Amino acid sequence: MPTGTVKWFNTTKGYGFIAPDDGGKDVFVHISAVERAGMTGLADNEKISYELREGRDGRASAVELVKL
Repeated sequence: MPTGTVKWFNTTKGYGFIAPDDGGKDVFVHISAVERAGMTGLADNEKISYELREGRDGRASAVELVKL
């Protein structure tokens, strides 16, 4: 599972971004993935592991989130 650090997450807007530990583009994370993981939100600079899943728009987003 890839790991990364939460760059920022806005619960009001319902999304945020994770900076992958291995570099590359930031990964989008939606509130629905956070809630499915049993969390109410993500804190800035929090370490997290995730799976990448391609969305309907063709862009990858983080799912199966686990706090490290």
